[in-house]
Amino acid sequence: MKALLNSALLAALIAAGLFSFAAGAEAAALKLGVSAGPYGEILDYTAKIAAKEGLEAKVIEFTDWNMLNASLQAGDIDANNFQHQPYLDNQIKQRGYDIVSVAKSIVVPMGLYAKKAQKLEDLKDGASVSIPNDPTNAARALFLLAKAGLIGLKDGANLNTTIADIASNPKKIKFVELDAAQLPRSLDDVDASVITLNYAVLAGLSPKGALLLEDDQSKWNLVWVVRKDRQDDPSIKRFIEIYRSPEVRDFITTRFNGTIIPTW
Repeated sequence: MKALLNSALLAALIAAGLFSFAAGAEAAALKLGVSAGPYGEILDYTAKIAAKEGLEAKVIEFTDWNMLNASLQAGDIDANNFQHQPYLDNQIKQRGYDIVSVAKSIVVPMGLYAKKAQKLEDLKDGASVSIPNDPTNAARALFLLAKAGLIGLKDGANLNTTIADIASNPKKIKFVELDAAQLPRSLDDVDASVITLNYAVLAGLSPKGALLLEDDQSKWNLVWVVRKDRQDDPSIKRFIEIYRSPEVRDFITTRFNGTIIPTW
């Protein structure tokens, strides 16, 4: 009887230990923030690979870009992957976040799309064009429109360029500034829109259907971002290593057919 009691007690202790371990493992799972759509799909694929070696990660998709860095700063997530360095720099400057980029991820080109025009020359005088309403992506959109010859920018145009820095607008284009995720929907109401390919493809738009595509994305690669006190966290670093692996690169190349470009 005593032996049975001891065995039962030992089994209970083991069970309790296993329960505690499982609870601790769940609590230790990385929480990764990402904008909804293709970026999240890539993180989900990476998380499945990471899980095979015991590194658990929960991918949390946000529909509001503004919440991603705020959530990271607050400690609600451990890292995020949705923004390029100019956007991050602007967020830190404007909001005082204590966050930092730790690795490059992917590049997503930007394109000029239209439903009412088949080529650039079809855009009429007074055409309305929607662009992103966040500062750095607005500048990026204006650079693309300048490349298209639709506008001219003042000398010294940079990543802080705004509509106020347009030096010439021969077609008298009217600009509509919208949240980036809303730009594809705006095509029914405007003559053209400047959209990053992640949102374009999600809305069923083909890169081949763009009036013009961005050809220099060197400034616009996305970055992994963490709080400064977590930049040497081994779990985060390992997940990023898996993300930047040949297996994930091949997945991105195959799944997105060149609309999303790995930086490794």
